[in-house]
Amino acid sequence: MQTLRILTLLSLLLGVAGSALADKAILAGGCFWCMESDFEKLPGVTDVISGFTGGTLPDPTYNVDHEGHYEAVEITYDPQKVSYRQLLDYYWVHIDPFDAGGQFCDRGHSYQSAIFVANSSERTVAEESKRQVAARFPGQTVVTPILNATTFYPIKGDESYHQDYARNNPVRYNYYRWSCGRDQRLKAIWGEQAGH
Repeated sequence: MQTLRILTLLSLLLGVAGSALADKAILAGGCFWCMESDFEKLPGVTDVISGFTGGTLPDPTYNVDHEGHYEAVEITYDPQKVSYRQLLDYYWVHIDPFDAGGQFCDRGHSYQSAIFVANSSERTVAEESKRQVAARFPGQTVVTPILNATTFYPIKGDESYHQDYARNNPVRYNYYRWSCGRDQRLKAIWGEQAGH
């Protein structure tokens, strides 16, 4: 019995220690397949989940109704390996911050870019990063909003094929990404920094 108590205590302590090394960020940047694939390549990111956020409709779905929601990703990361600011620096060069109508070939509200902040500290960092992007492009307007985080709804059930879509369907994903013009537009905006 004593051994069981010790093991239970150890697992609780390890769980707390493990969660102390993980933070989450929610970002929208058009197609969640692309955002998921891009952020999975960033060192320090441990998990990326596709889903919806920002709207009021409970339990949105891809095929039935997600009106008012953004396609977004929930990124789990180790803040000892990558900071929230570094996540945002990476985010900016993977989106078109000047497009108010969506991202690349995907049009409409659900494909717009947005940064969802969980607290005042994240808001301060996000606002500073947005100011720096705006300063870099003085003739253009950065339209990506900084919004308060709301419930994130992961894609699930019959629509789970959207999770890890790029990894599980590389030919279809690469064709979609190329035909959508995502990388071409990113290079036009960010130059050699695009995609890095």
